[in-house]
Amino acid sequence: QVQLVESGGGLAQAGGSLRLSCAASGRTFSSYTMGWFRQAPGKEREFVAHISWIGARTSYADSVKGRFTVSRDNAKNTVYLQMNSLKSEDTAVYFCAAAGRSYAYEASNYAYWGQGTQVTVSS
Repeated sequence: QVQLVESGGGLAQAGGSLRLSCAASGRTFSSYTMGWFRQAPGKEREFVAHISWIGARTSYADSVKGRFTVSRDNAKNTVYLQMNSLKSEDTAVYFCAAAGRSYAYEASNYAYWGQGTQVTVSS
């Protein structure tokens, strides 16, 4: 069982930065692929990024590649999403999630979810 709590969302200007954190509880945090998803009003939840269990492998949606960076600190049971060069289209609720498998790109691959944190980018 893994419980996830996101933080760090808020309001940013276009071109600015935010750093999201996701704190996990549970002894086996380091064994999960950790992902970030987002959902804008009226849209489906979409994949943003994920990081493998030891952090050696990351993957990003094309829409955020080069601007967002996912990282994790297994000693702190925390995963991060550094978001730079923010755009208005990045406005969404951001969720972190844990998957018990590699190459997890679909929401259905993830068994555990946080409650989400709102990110609003003003243009």
